[in-house]
Amino acid sequence: MKPHTRPPRGTTAPRRRAAVAAVLLAATAVLTAPAAAAEGPSREEIYRELGVADQPVDYAVLVDTSGSMRTKGRYDTVRSTLRGFLGGLSRSDHVALITFDDRPEARYVGSAGDPGKIVGRLPKSPDPDGGTDIGAALDLALRELERSDAASVASVVMLTDGRHEPPRSTAYPKASGAPWDALHRRAEAVGTRAGLAGYALPLGSGASGAGQLGKVVRDTMVLRPGSIQDLGAYLRRAGDSTRARSAARLLAEDRGKGVTATWRPGGTRDLTTGSAEAAVTFRSAAAHTPLTVTGTRLTTDGVPLRVSGVPDRMTLAPGESRTYTVRLAGGVGGDGLPFRRTEEGAAALRVSGKVASPWQRALAPDVELRTPGTVAVRGRPLTARAETGSVLFLPALLLVGAAALALGWLRWRSVHRPSLSGGLGIAPVFAADTPGWIALSGRRVTFQQPAGGRGTVHGRRRRTPEGPRVDLLIRYAREGAGGRPDRVTCAPGAKAVVGGLAFTHRPDGPPADGHAPEGSG
Repeated sequence: MKPHTRPPRGTTAPRRRAAVAAVLLAATAVLTAPAAAAEGPSREEIYRELGVADQPVDYAVLVDTSGSMRTKGRYDTVRSTLRGFLGGLSRSDHVALITFDDRPEARYVGSAGDPGKIVGRLPKSPDPDGGTDIGAALDLALRELERSDAASVASVVMLTDGRHEPPRSTAYPKASGAPWDALHRRAEAVGTRAGLAGYALPLGSGASGAGQLGKVVRDTMVLRPGSIQDLGAYLRRAGDSTRARSAARLLAEDRGKGVTATWRPGGTRDLTTGSAEAAVTFRSAAAHTPLTVTGTRLTTDGVPLRVSGVPDRMTLAPGESRTYTVRLAGGVGGDGLPFRRTEEGAAALRVSGKVASPWQRALAPDVELRTPGTVAVRGRPLTARAETGSVLFLPALLLVGAAALALGWLRWRSVHRPSLSGGLGIAPVFAADTPGWIALSGRRVTFQQPAGGRGTVHGRRRRTPEGPRVDLLIRYAREGAGGRPDRVTCAPGAKAVVGGLAFTHRPDGPPADGHAPEGSG
């Protein structure tokens, strides 16, 4: 049995720290995996969805075959890594493989479908005495990209380890000047028709002519691998960037296009019961990009309604329309009048929520979708109606009015037509005859004198410091008199004269032998 040995001092703590770090990393991976999945698809998934691989791209690949490329196995590395780069292209892509030293030469022009065949066209070794004519190589590359059937996306990939050092017979004797300006104008013309970009990979550690590509192609990226062994990774970056530009050109159609919402037509909604159903249609105007609306909330202007039935989050496929049946709650008219009537109003739709594309995170910063962040409302407002107020209000109002009139009339009658009592003596003012008497009863008495003339008697209730009393209002018109009758007021138990007649009131009634003039109660 082997004796137990203690680990060397200083080894236990690092192991423990490593174990703890491993656990933390594993836990982080578990916790972040769902979040990463929720962020959206990867670029590769988006490219497959868009069919970017099916969108043809032109590649002009310029390979330096000057003598300096033999240093440190640079040329052999270029040959091997180019195979991997070309293997990532689509069969629909067009490749022009051009070598350049004292002069450029197109080694292969055609489909990118066979990487082995394309790389096999490269010379086995560089020209030991060859110079580096970058200008002539770019001239040949542009001629290839200027063909009539060129693709809408183009890339120039240049791999060189030297400066621009052309032979004397070149059209580009210097690194600048009119010939280079002419190349730049041609590249601008190609870029106007197609999305043209350049990728320059300087392979040497010293000064390089890779920057010359930027003088010709405006959109040029100079990739600087740390060593020739990094070439494969940088070539893949060039390919990825080209695919991103291809996707950007395809998605340019969706720039500025978002989600719209409309009421679905369907007549007037009846809100008499306080609620009704309607339908709202959400539509994506994008042709290629899925769009997501989060925090969705519907309100209305005009007729204030509560709208429910739309999910908080929805994702619309390109061009998709989705209709939701919603519940409207609320009423029409807010004047508070209680009588029964029909009210109508317009409910203008308002939608709040954030619009974005689940693709944006994966495509940024190479592709900016510029999706409008809010839902745009289209179409006409919804017409809503409701029967408001109570059907009993008008009958109740009429009943109350009739009761008020009745009470008012009773009140008026109790004041202006109180019940009469007692007797009223009537005699000429200067006559010595015994007056005739009439009994007062009811609320109005009419009398007629034998000598002619007619009159009426009714009461009127008055308030006095001594208390309430009923005065007699006597109207009398003599025979043959025109105009309005004469009138006089006689207090209880008092005497009054009007029209030549004296009227005497007896509260206890006429005497038993009193002569009664013609009259009626």
